[in-house]
Amino acid sequence: MIRVLLADDQSLVRAGFRALLDAQPDIEVAGEAADGEEALRKVRELRPDVVLMDIRMPLLDGLAATRRITDDDALAEVKVVMLTTFELDEYVFEAIRSGASGFLVKDTEPDELLRAVRAVVEGDALLSPGVTRRLIAEFAARSKEPAAAGTLTELTEREREVMALVGIGLSNEEIARRLVVSPLTAKTHVSRTMVKLGARDRAQLVVLAYESGLVRPGWLG
Repeated sequence: MIRVLLADDQSLVRAGFRALLDAQPDIEVAGEAADGEEALRKVRELRPDVVLMDIRMPLLDGLAATRRITDDDALAEVKVVMLTTFELDEYVFEAIRSGASGFLVKDTEPDELLRAVRAVVEGDALLSPGVTRRLIAEFAARSKEPAAAGTLTELTEREREVMALVGIGLSNEEIARRLVVSPLTAKTHVSRTMVKLGARDRAQLVVLAYESGLVRPGWLG
């Protein structure tokens, strides 16, 4: 059973998510929080698998709450998914950098929300390729000049190639087609790259691809 904590200051939003999630045989809502401080307390108390965290909340915003969760080794198994009203919210990139496993817009389709919750628990990609590309295009253009790719020395040539493809927003299936390998092989390469670089999840791998200079703005396919 996947246990989810809903953190949003709008009760109607929480009610809508609860109705959808609780109707699934493999998902249950473990609790709710109306602000960031309460979310942090509930995460420590309930240890949910996934937190659906609104970015803008009173007392402690979702970004700060996410950073505290991901910085706590005792909460390493908790995955945070940021919720936003806009697909390119100015805080989303920083949220991913802070350890969030990705983000969803609040008006996302129900099936996409359910897929996302299940995906982060399995350690798979949450951000859809289309959303990833838009996110990268928006924020990579604003980012500072990346550092040299010295942090990638432990990667094989194929792993660097796979990381670059992840960085431009390709899914495992798309990477497999690009490299003419099986989706399982592509997923294995992605997983090994994450382990070598200490990336918490695929979203952080995208950030590292840009910060290392492996991928540059304008490389979107």
